[in-house]
Amino acid sequence: MPSAEPLPITPFDAPVDATVVLPGSKSITNRALVCAALASGESTLLGALRADDVLAMREGLTALGVPVTEGSADDLVVSGCHGRPPASLALVDARLSGTTSRFLLAVAALGAGTVRVDGGLPLRARPMGPSIDALRALGATVIDAGAPGHLPVDVSGGPLAGGRIDVPGDASSQFISGLLLAAPAMRTGLTIRAVGTLVSRPYVDMTVAVMAAFGVIVGRPDEATWVVAPQAYTGRSYAIEPDASAASYAFALAALTGGRVTVEGLGTDSLQGDVAFVELLARMGADVHQTATRTTVAGTGRLRGIDADMGDISDTAQTLAVVAAFADGPTRVSGIGFIRGKETDRIGAVVTELRRAGVEATEEPDGFVVHPGPVRPATIETYDDHRMAMAFSLLGVRVPGIRIADPACVAKTFPGYWAMLDGMRGPGRVAPS
Repeated sequence: MPSAEPLPITPFDAPVDATVVLPGSKSITNRALVCAALASGESTLLGALRADDVLAMREGLTALGVPVTEGSADDLVVSGCHGRPPASLALVDARLSGTTSRFLLAVAALGAGTVRVDGGLPLRARPMGPSIDALRALGATVIDAGAPGHLPVDVSGGPLAGGRIDVPGDASSQFISGLLLAAPAMRTGLTIRAVGTLVSRPYVDMTVAVMAAFGVIVGRPDEATWVVAPQAYTGRSYAIEPDASAASYAFALAALTGGRVTVEGLGTDSLQGDVAFVELLARMGADVHQTATRTTVAGTGRLRGIDADMGDISDTAQTLAVVAAFADGPTRVSGIGFIRGKETDRIGAVVTELRRAGVEATEEPDGFVVHPGPVRPATIETYDDHRMAMAFSLLGVRVPGIRIADPACVAKTFPGYWAMLDGMRGPGRVAPS
C-alpha cells in the first residue's frame, strides 16, 4: 500500500565517505532459487536477498510444492524437486515481480498439475506474450484467465517434451531466462533462438552462469542461440553476491557529493552487468577503482554530460538521469525503449519527474535527454516503481525540498534503502537493516 506521507530528503552537508554492505542481488537470488528448486538434493543460498520480489519467488515455489525455509542469517534452504514440481493444483501470486512470473510460468509447465499464475494489477499490465507463446509451442496448455498475453493464466504441462523455439529478444530478457532455467528438465532439452536484437543480454549471461554453478551446461553455437541438453541440477551451497543495481545509488551518491564509496564483494568478477554503471560515472568525471571483488567510486567535483547506450544496464538508467541533472552539459540515454514496459513507463516517468523538479528533459523513442539546470523543490511521484523512489531521492542529497511519494515501494528489492541513505551521512561502514 502507498505510504501516507511523502518522505523528505535532507541534503548532505559533507561528501560521503563510506564502505557499504549491500543486500544480495535480487536477480541472482531468484535465479538461484529456481535452480535449487529444480535440483536433486538440498541447496543453501548464502546471503540471499530479503525483499518483496524474492518473497514472491519463495512463496511461488512453495505453492508449486518446493519447500523453501529460513536458514541462519540471510541464508535460504531449498529442498529440490528433481525437475518435477509436485503440486497438482496451485496458485502462484507473483505480486509485482517480473522474474517470478516469467520464470515460474515455465517451471509450472514442467509438472503434471494445473497452476494459475497471477500478480498485482501493475504486473497484469506487463507483457507475458513471449513466454505464453513459447510454452504453447512446446506443447503446454496455457489458458487465458484475463487479457490475452497477460496474467492471469492457467498453465499445465505434463511435463514438457522440449524442442526448438524462437523467442523475440527485444521485449525482455526474462522470457529467454525463464525458458532456459526450465530447459534441463524437459525430456529432450531445448534450443532457443533469439529473434531480433536481444535487450539486457548480461541478464541472460547471468542466468547461464547460475545454471552452471548448479551443474547445468548451456551450449552457445552462436550469439543468438542457446542449447540445453536434458540434465539435472545438483543441490549445493551457493553464495549470492551484492546487488549491483542497488549499488548504483551508492556509487552515484559519491559522484554527486564529491565523496567516496566502496562496495565490497562487487568487482570485475561480478556476474551482474549493472556493475558497468561505474564506467558511465567514470566517463562523467568520477574516479573509479576496481579489483575482482571490490569497487570504489570517488567524486571529483565535476560531472560531464555524455551519450550512453544503456540497453545492457537499463535498471540503472533512472540513476544516471538524476546524476545527469547536475552535469555541465546534456546527457542522452539510448537503447532502452523496452523499459516503457517495466513497473511503469520508465522513460516517461523520468522525464515527467525531472521536469517536476525544474530540470528540462525530453523523451526519445528509445531513451531520453537530460538538460541540466537548477533543481527546485518537488514531491516526486514514484508510480509503484522502487527504482523511481531510490534514484530520485538522490536529487535531495544536493537540493533541499525534495520529497519522495510512497517511499515504502523500495521494499520490492531494497527494504533497507532509506537506512543506507541515512547511514551514509557519516564516515564508516554502512550495513542497511
